[in-house]
Amino acid sequence: MTVIVLTNCPVGLRGFLTRWLLEISPGVFLGSPSTRIRDLLWAEVREYAGQGRALLAYQTDNEQGYAFETHDHTWHPTDHEGLTLIHRPTTRALRNPEGAGADVPRQGWSKASKRRRYGGGR
Repeated sequence: MTVIVLTNCPVGLRGFLTRWLLEISPGVFLGSPSTRIRDLLWAEVREYAGQGRALLAYQTDNEQGYAFETHDHTWHPTDHEGLTLIHRPTTRALRNPEGAGADVPRQGWSKASKRRRYGGGR
């Protein structure tokens, strides 16, 4: 079983995938192609995705029973002691990719924030 999910990809790419997979929802493709065909489809998706994102999930013989790959996602697969997990960056890392000022607390309107900003105790 193979699942490909496209987000913000060209319509022509979606039409290309419908030759081998069934589009069960806009941008969600499902099917059971051979490994060789799946790899060729994924190569085409990565080449023609443009500004879009893509996700490939497929059944395989490992402890999880499946594997997945991403293209232009902020979430990336990470191997952790033989298991593939998703590394999801924090919202602070997304707002400030260089990491400058990462240790500066956000300024809000809570009592604790006002104490940090203006000093003073209770």
